[in-house]
Amino acid sequence: MRFHFVPATLALGAALFCAACAGAQELHESSMDVLRDQLGVDKKLVVEDNLVLTESQAAAFWPIYEDYQKELKAIDQRVVRLVNEYADAYNDLSITNAKAKQLIDEAIALDEAEAALRKKYAARLNGVIPAIEVARYLQIENKIRAVIKFDLADIIPLVE
Repeated sequence: MRFHFVPATLALGAALFCAACAGAQELHESSMDVLRDQLGVDKKLVVEDNLVLTESQAAAFWPIYEDYQKELKAIDQRVVRLVNEYADAYNDLSITNAKAKQLIDEAIALDEAEAALRKKYAARLNGVIPAIEVARYLQIENKIRAVIKFDLADIIPLVE
């Protein structure tokens, strides 16, 4: 298998990303921006190392990749807000049924937004690069997101 992962950087990223619940502190956008920049560089290298593209395909692919990353960043910012909101409510022991419903609704909306984004960009990439490379790219994105989501799930306490 050709997939080259950058586990140390992603684990660090997920750990910092999860600090809101673990340490009863909020995620700060400035530290998230630095982290995102580093993860973005590493992620791009992972994608580059694992896609087989001609020069013309690569020229068409990378601008679409950048557009996807910009839209994904907006979703990630919503995730940060949701985690911070949950951490605040959890730490203040103020999670009511109404608050739980609001948090659930936003978590589901985030899942839907991410799925819609994948669908949108799969359609944009089809015909630009071979379908096998589209599938491989989406798998890479999925694997990276799965690691981050696993670390989030591991560290965020169950609602009380």
